[in-house]
Amino acid sequence: MHGIEPGMRVLHPQRPDWGVGQVQSVVGDRVTVNFEHAGKLLVNLAVIALEQVEA
Repeated sequence: MHGIEPGMRVLHPQRPDWGVGQVQSVVGDRVTVNFEHAGKLLVNLAVIALEQVEA
C-alpha cells in the first residue's frame, strides 16, 4: 500500500522543476497529479515514489 490519496500534495523526487502537485485520482499504482509547472500527469507508483508535502 502506497498511502497516496486524492487531495494530497506531493513532489516528484526526480523532477523538482514540476513544483508541488495535488493528487487528483488513484487507481492501483497509477496516480493522476496536477503539478504547478507541468500540468496534469499520470505517475506510476511502481516506478516513482512520490514524496508527500506537509500542508
